[in-house]
Amino acid sequence: MQLELYRLDIPFTTAFRHHSAVRTATQSVWVKAQSGECVGMGEGCPREYVTGESIASAQTFFNTYCEALCQAVSSIDALVTWVDDHRTVIDANPAGWCAIELAMLEFFAKREGVTVEQLVAAVPTTGTFRYSAVVGDSKLDVFQATVARYCAMGFTDFKLKLSGDPAQDRAKVDTLRDLSDVEKLRVRVDANNLWNDAESAVRHLNDLQFSFVGIEEPLSANALDGMRMVAAQTGVPIILDESLLRADQISALAADPDCWIINIRVSKMGGLLRSLAVLGAAHAAGISIIVGAQVGETSVLTRAGLVVARAAAGGLFAQEGAFGTHLLQTDVAHPPLMFGPAGVLDADAYGLSGRVGWGLTLRPGQEFTTSLSRE
Repeated sequence: MQLELYRLDIPFTTAFRHHSAVRTATQSVWVKAQSGECVGMGEGCPREYVTGESIASAQTFFNTYCEALCQAVSSIDALVTWVDDHRTVIDANPAGWCAIELAMLEFFAKREGVTVEQLVAAVPTTGTFRYSAVVGDSKLDVFQATVARYCAMGFTDFKLKLSGDPAQDRAKVDTLRDLSDVEKLRVRVDANNLWNDAESAVRHLNDLQFSFVGIEEPLSANALDGMRMVAAQTGVPIILDESLLRADQISALAADPDCWIINIRVSKMGGLLRSLAVLGAAHAAGISIIVGAQVGETSVLTRAGLVVARAAAGGLFAQEGAFGTHLLQTDVAHPPLMFGPAGVLDADAYGLSGRVGWGLTLRPGQEFTTSLSRE
């Protein structure tokens, strides 16, 4: 088996903004695992403000370990062993590793003529999945137009990116408040580590006077004690994203599981195997999870996220991503794996459980990639 690394270059249809960044195109790495006619594809989204990674660091990681990986890993069992033996280096390069792992998982699955779920002993990806409407920190008129489009599609579950500006955030929440006639409306907010202290966060959130179902990362990453204060004083659970990257961190949450929800993003966690390990630890601790996504993911990471979401069963609080060409000017797969009306993705319509590997049909030519191998 050989591995090749590429940069994925796909413009967005519109800019996406939140407190930590503004995105107008993908920032992703793409790995191809190949031997003869058997090919597997993987994707990772390095983010400086999430895991400290960049395209350059992912390239360095790939060049450092590529040759040894190709020699040492020839089966799913060997891959599991490699992940266990290299936990520390993957901790530092989760998105870079994710792209490699997803490609190798599909390669091994195709070689054996099975789905990735069968390869990793996960439940089949069947049935429907309902995604949240994720609304970025845009100007009010753009925000209102975005919310209107989501409502026209039938969405009832919203995630709102906060700006930290009281007037702006209040105006946006008022827009959602006007949707009170929408049946079963649920709204959660993402602060992207806006505040330095719990008092400031609580004051801002309470001033919005809205019954949120979750507050994501209100304080700096890993400020768990302060986030506990926010949860206690608002009565709303805290969603951990940047603060939860590994399964061994969940023990710090076990004493008050109702206080937390964990956002599992496959790229951030360091691949599918580690994401499933986080899911297992969260389930054992009685903590619900969100299957999240990096802005700009293509159908490959969406597909990996479906494995986690189906495995989560009743512990799944919400699901994000699957934007496909709602956000990307083109997708790597045809048809793209993406939500439709009401945010629903029907896995059976794509026949995912009956096709080997990820079960996706990729566009020919890979005109959206730039080679990074050995540069």
